[in-house]
Amino acid sequence: MNKETKTNAIYTSLLFVVFIVFTILVKTVDVAAIGPEGSKVGFAAVNGAVRDAIGIHEFWYKLTEVFGIVAILVAAFFGVIGLMQLIKGKSLKAVESDIYALGATYVATIVFYALFEKLVINYRPIIQDVEEGLEASFPSSHTMLIIVVLGTAIIEVTNRINDVKTSMIIKIVLGLIIALTVVGRLICGVHWFTDIVAGMILGAALISLYMTLKGFFAKSFD
Repeated sequence: MNKETKTNAIYTSLLFVVFIVFTILVKTVDVAAIGPEGSKVGFAAVNGAVRDAIGIHEFWYKLTEVFGIVAILVAAFFGVIGLMQLIKGKSLKAVESDIYALGATYVATIVFYALFEKLVINYRPIIQDVEEGLEASFPSSHTMLIIVVLGTAIIEVTNRINDVKTSMIIKIVLGLIIALTVVGRLICGVHWFTDIVAGMILGAALISLYMTLKGFFAKSFD
């Protein structure tokens, strides 16, 4: 493991620790029943104030849902690249180390998504489906997904596209989608403020994990 990979591993560990500490704080600090059906939420004063100030905006919900589909398509695109390399090279070693790092990071993202569907920290500030009732909302999985998939895509674009202008345009578009998603998921009203913050922290930790795995796989494939 080279110096850069070790540094990335340290950053990854620290970010996951920050996420764990933040999650504990959300469960223990200023907890009050301000959610639907009396559901309890941490940092109630802040979360309640933000919810009341912002309200609910259906347009932003639909827009961020579209961005979620974009993220899935981007992840599928890199999956196709890996599959084509595997078919062409007829060997697992023919697949680039970056693709393995992306795949492992995507799997970790799915695991966290599934985990927090079962390990409920708090529920959404609104009930979207009366029949389904309360839904887990921490962390914002949509925010996490967009940050991870498009954040790692920005790194990949930097490494894969030599034309500076084309690379810059793609990175600006991806960065704009990330920013609009973070803001949009808060504005649309389906998440508490702390859900968005947690999604950002976890997303950053997973990008750092990708950077660590990227260095690890590159070394392993030498």
